[in-house]
Amino acid sequence: MDDFLIQQLPAPLLRSALRALIAQGTSAQRTFVEHVRNALRQPKKEFPPADRLLGPSADKFPDEFWSEARCLFSSKMVEESLPYLSHLTKSIPRSRAVWNPASSFERKLDHACGDIVQAVQALKESAPQPTEQLQELLLDLQSSIEECRAYCLRSGMVCPFNRARFQVADALNFLFPQIPSQPEGVECLPLVHVRPTPPSISSSVEYVQLGAIRVPRLFNGLWQMSSPAWGSASSDRQDSALAEAVEHGLVATDMADHYGDAELIYGSFRNRLADQAVAGNVIAATKWCIFRPLNQPVTHEFVLEAVQERYRRLGGRVELLQFHWYDYSVKEYLLVLAELVKITKTHPHLVSQIGLCNFDSEHTQEACEYLLATLGEVGIVSNQVQYSLIDCRPLMKMASVCKRYNIKLLTYGSFCGGFLSDKWLGKKLPNIYCPSFGLTPSQRKYFDMVNQWGSWNELQSLLRLLKTVADAHAVDISNVASRWVLDHEEVGSVIVGTRLGVSSNVQSNMKAFTFRLTDEERKAIDDFVCGVRASSLFEKIGDCGHEYQKH
Repeated sequence: MDDFLIQQLPAPLLRSALRALIAQGTSAQRTFVEHVRNALRQPKKEFPPADRLLGPSADKFPDEFWSEARCLFSSKMVEESLPYLSHLTKSIPRSRAVWNPASSFERKLDHACGDIVQAVQALKESAPQPTEQLQELLLDLQSSIEECRAYCLRSGMVCPFNRARFQVADALNFLFPQIPSQPEGVECLPLVHVRPTPPSISSSVEYVQLGAIRVPRLFNGLWQMSSPAWGSASSDRQDSALAEAVEHGLVATDMADHYGDAELIYGSFRNRLADQAVAGNVIAATKWCIFRPLNQPVTHEFVLEAVQERYRRLGGRVELLQFHWYDYSVKEYLLVLAELVKITKTHPHLVSQIGLCNFDSEHTQEACEYLLATLGEVGIVSNQVQYSLIDCRPLMKMASVCKRYNIKLLTYGSFCGGFLSDKWLGKKLPNIYCPSFGLTPSQRKYFDMVNQWGSWNELQSLLRLLKTVADAHAVDISNVASRWVLDHEEVGSVIVGTRLGVSSNVQSNMKAFTFRLTDEERKAIDDFVCGVRASSLFEKIGDCGHEYQKH
């Protein structure tokens, strides 16, 4: 009856069932992906001509065609997807497509641009051989985008593929450095004007010192740019979103080498700020994440090249470079950290400070002791870890390590994917695999954390407690959640995820600076979340970052 059931299932329920099956483990996920890849390898028909692809009025987005492209690059068949990306972009000028600003067609083109960004990012991360065929495919995609851009300029329309232009050029630079790949007209991009921060706002912002740099205690986080699942926005809307954050004093942004085109976007924004005094205060915190064996010796040149790559992508200095390592049993990470700290001294124009990312307590201490013995200083100013009312693991061991070596925590997940907010107060248990609930990948991730910590009913009890505290201070539940984290001595800043240009919570987030928890409120919250729940979670999943280690 299983086959008959599958035939009857409506598409949303079938997708929900597949998500549930894939979540069972790597074996199920591998079977699923391989089945999809085999199906996608079947011979394809010729692409429809431009006028048929975009419809008789040249304003109908080809959803079915583009869905094939998405299936290809999301199943790691990126090279096979490149002709699809090129065909769509070149079809726009060849069909003489015309659209209105803010139309559904333009929004779909914005999403298509985000898809191209993610496809090219996946290509780079797969470390492909720089073959002549791959070079031709990328050059054809670049040429198609430039053809579309020229057409849009002639037609008085904004080119929807500006982000893709720079991502493709970056891939060519990365894979084929011998080819000049800088897009034309870079110097003509508009300056970004940021309004002065009102004294009433600037005076409320809290700061912390990370080594030589002073940062606000709320960071903008760009993890959401690692997937198109959170939505995509045009370059203009992303500039506006970053400008709003800077105008509110949130001048520090966290990103990574694998967060799509986050480094390119932030670097371009910073370098186009009209006010150089503002630009000088804007802080880039990015990461160098190593997820697999190096297969080469750790040398000064190797580490310096990695730092220079982050500098190149940002178009300027990295104020904080955070380092992640995949397997503590492979001790090369100690050598890498030593070289990174040295580079802050020999090449301060490239990088200012070094931090860690998802290191546990034991190996944070090991790294600090190694650096002290080798260099005579710790040289590490921060460690980025998950920390929230749900995930209190840093209180177990990490807090004391931070105090001993003067390290500050940069925390993510402090809103638990949005579950620690007014939106979820009084809501029924969601089906995380059902599309009708509209959950983001972040919420699916943190829903599992909630289940490890307790139950949905217990979460609702916590939300009711937080709501009482929030109402007493005329703030939101999420502000209480971030305030509780910020009030711990080991915490430097809370990283707030940003769906750049898609939605904004800047004004709401700023409320975290407007109040303080009373002793009674803090005790009531501590009594609920600390103790048995915190120690139980620590025992179940281990210390900070253990979920990202090779096992």
